[in-house]
Amino acid sequence: MKPRQKFILHSISLLVIITIAVVGMINFRGLVNRSEAVRAMEHLSRIVRQYRTENGSVPPESYVDNIKENLEGYVRLGKLHYRAMWIDLEATPDEILAYSKKNYFFPIVGEGVVVLRLDGRVEWMNTQEFELLLAQQQSSEEIRMLQQ
Repeated sequence: MKPRQKFILHSISLLVIITIAVVGMINFRGLVNRSEAVRAMEHLSRIVRQYRTENGSVPPESYVDNIKENLEGYVRLGKLHYRAMWIDLEATPDEILAYSKKNYFFPIVGEGVVVLRLDGRVEWMNTQEFELLLAQQQSSEEIRMLQQ
C-alpha cells in the first residue's frame, strides 16, 4: 500500500471514529437531561407524598408553583403540568398527577413525557402512550380549559 493510500485510509478511519464519538456525546447529553428531568419529578413526588401524609390530600397547584423552582433538576424538567384540580376521591393510584413533555432531538432519547402518578411513581413514557392514557383520564372540562 502506498503512503498516500495509507494516509487517506487513516484519515477516513479517524473521521469515522470522531463522528461516532460526537454522536455518542450528543445522545449522552440527551440521556443526562432526561435523567435530570426524572430526578426533578421524583423530588416533587417526595414532596407531594409528604404533603398527603400531613394533610390527607394532594397539594394545591399554588403550593406546587411555589416550590417547583427549588426542585433538584427543575431546569431540565421544562413546563410542568399539575393536574390536582382534576383529581377527585374516586381517582385510582394510576391517575396522572403531573407531567412534563420533553422533546430531545437525539435519536436514542427521542421525545417523551416525564409522568408523576397519584401513587408517587415517576416514569418516562413515549408521547403516544402518554397521550392515550391522558385522554382516558381527562374530563371534557379539563380539555376545554387547556385549549383556552
